[in-house]
Amino acid sequence: QVQLVESGGGLVQPGGSLRLSCAASGSIFSINAVGWYRQAPGKERELVAVISSGGSIMYADSVKGRLTISRDNAKNTVYLQMNSLKPEDTAVYYCNAEIEFSRGLHQSFWGQGTQVTVSS
Repeated sequence: QVQLVESGGGLVQPGGSLRLSCAASGSIFSINAVGWYRQAPGKERELVAVISSGGSIMYADSVKGRLTISRDNAKNTVYLQMNSLKPEDTAVYYCNAEIEFSRGLHQSFWGQGTQVTVSS
């Protein structure tokens, strides 16, 4: 059984920083692409950043230059460093990973989400 657990959310003032973590555990053969998504109240879930198994990265235009995604394969963990935060970054942040949980079998997994609130 595979679990994704996000952590690191909280309340921060505009211009502040947070570092989110997404840790995978359980039966894991390999982890392919991992993405961070967010969902604000009344809005659809949107992709914020994604990192491939080879380290290729893509960001949403709204976060370029402020958010940085990285991964530590030895720890099965992906991070989202969030700087220069704005009130419009307020949302529940989710990670999603495509994981090979058994030889040749892949599945997409979601974490439970972590709340990020940017407010003075």
